[in-house]
Amino acid sequence: MFYHGGKKGVTVNEQQLVSAWGTLRMQLIVSQLAPTFLLITTINLVPLIGSVGGYAVWATIGILLASGILGAVVQFSAATEAQAVAAELSKTTKHSRIAKSISASARLLDIAKYVTPTIFLGIFGALCAALLGIA
Repeated sequence: MFYHGGKKGVTVNEQQLVSAWGTLRMQLIVSQLAPTFLLITTINLVPLIGSVGGYAVWATIGILLASGILGAVVQFSAATEAQAVAAELSKTTKHSRIAKSISASARLLDIAKYVTPTIFLGIFGALCAALLGIA
């Protein structure tokens, strides 16, 4: 049972929860594409960006930071919502194999919530150092 505005909402069945899980899982995957693409592209363009000068360097850092923050927020929220769906799935009366699998793997979403953004920060720091000529 989901609650909305402090009042009981509609009952959601297992099939709807599995569908919601799939949607949130896709959001999580898609949210990683742009930051990953930008990081890979920037790594390849560090010498060129550095040779252009200060404004290009700072613009690149800003773009990476904005993309990384947005990606982390989307990843965190999608993973948190997916964990809530998994918790609801574990409460359903029918426990299909897919529901059991989703419930069992939900804790792994902590990786998307915490580890992935931490890795991004490390890569971002290294790129900043390279762009600023520190490394």
